[in-house]
Amino acid sequence: MIVIEWLLLIFLIVCAIAVSISKNLLNSVIIFMSYSLVMAVIWVLLRSPDLAITEAAVGAGVTSVLFFLALRKIGQIGHEKSNEELGIKNNS
Repeated sequence: MIVIEWLLLIFLIVCAIAVSISKNLLNSVIIFMSYSLVMAVIWVLLRSPDLAITEAAVGAGVTSVLFFLALRKIGQIGHEKSNEELGIKNNS
């Protein structure tokens, strides 16, 4: 059990460093989601299920949805390029 806890803690540190180093915002949000899910598992291991549920719901759920909506709003994801932006001529 101690080995699993240490592996989870190391994973948290790696996620924290990866989020701060990552240049891609979408990758940062996905890493943040995994960080929150692992943190929820750690709360379960520490016998604190109320905090685990809160971390999973707020950290990985609501916050991630808000980040995805913000990325979509600023055009980082979900932006379809038109033919003119792609350099394709319209033959009509």
